[in-house]
Amino acid sequence: MKALVYEGPMTVSVEDVPDARIERPTDVLVKITTTNICGSDLHMYEGRTDMETGRVLGHENMGEVIAVGEAVDRVKVGDMVCMPFNIACGFCENCDKGLTAFCLTANPDPGMAGAAYGFADMGPYNGGQAELLRVPWGDVNCLILPPEARERQTDYVMLSDIFPTGWHATELAHLRPGETVVIFGAGPVGLMAALSATLKSASKIFVVDRHPDRLALAEQIGAIPIDDSKASPIEQIMEQTDGLGADRGCECVGYQAHDPQGHEHPNMTLNNLVKSVRFTGSIGVVGVFVPRDPQSPDPLYKEGEVAFDYGLFWFKGQSIGNGQCNVKAYNRELMHLIQTGKAKPSWIVSHELPLDQAPDGYEHFDRRDDGWTKVVLHPDGAR
Repeated sequence: MKALVYEGPMTVSVEDVPDARIERPTDVLVKITTTNICGSDLHMYEGRTDMETGRVLGHENMGEVIAVGEAVDRVKVGDMVCMPFNIACGFCENCDKGLTAFCLTANPDPGMAGAAYGFADMGPYNGGQAELLRVPWGDVNCLILPPEARERQTDYVMLSDIFPTGWHATELAHLRPGETVVIFGAGPVGLMAALSATLKSASKIFVVDRHPDRLALAEQIGAIPIDDSKASPIEQIMEQTDGLGADRGCECVGYQAHDPQGHEHPNMTLNNLVKSVRFTGSIGVVGVFVPRDPQSPDPLYKEGEVAFDYGLFWFKGQSIGNGQCNVKAYNRELMHLIQTGKAKPSWIVSHELPLDQAPDGYEHFDRRDDGWTKVVLHPDGAR
């Protein structure tokens, strides 16, 4: 099969690799029709993780089931399905609690909880930027989509990761109707957090970024764009909240946050949220942070540590929630929002490419080139 393979920092290529296949009775085999390039893929693409060369990338996947193992009961050949990026067994202690991002079975590393497709340190599983994908524990890990999904793939594929992750950010922040929220980052996840805040009837949604194309997308759904290259985002938010700060905050950038001058600061968005969220407010962090980053320009973060404004955080009585999204906790209800026309997450999609153009897609998306806001790949050649 054709697949996008990681070959080293800043280098990916489409190659012939062994076909994905049914390996266990609980497996499902999916012909991938739509798969996305995610901001999290860029950490690996840039060589900031310990991703092994030769691995197939891609954790935002949907497609058609073409084979099922003999122990699969619910999923049928011909179903259109979307796979959570989390690979979960469905029966361990964490899965029983709905914490499928922290499955105790799927990752063979005894020191890790949680697994994902084509992701560094998240198990040995290949990703779905390929013609075929093996889905372990298929009955658990396949969300069966309505028939209309074939025609609305750029909406439904967002259920694999970024729409639930954006929703998760607002859940971790305890956002309630009528409240104000500030979201740092107008990448795909930040935009999904803004969409989620809109669906939850937030009264004001501030989105902080400096890329005009991304801020324009936030404005399209009623969010208030905050350009941090023009003035302090903290001062801008305080000015629009009567000096109190936003009720809630969402971190949707992660450890590679940059200031407007291009310098990397892994603690920047965390501390800006502490300063721009009100006393007793709460913060949800879904941007990726890793245990170690030897290539970080910050000496603390080489060991996964950040200089956090804990004194101010404590003094303001704030709370914080963080971690990967348990996609299965939200994907079914969000699917219904798409199906009924309440949500159209595809509004962020800027480019749809065949698989053989994926390396160009990575290059443009990684550079944040103007207009490259979300890249969708179609390994089956369809559009």
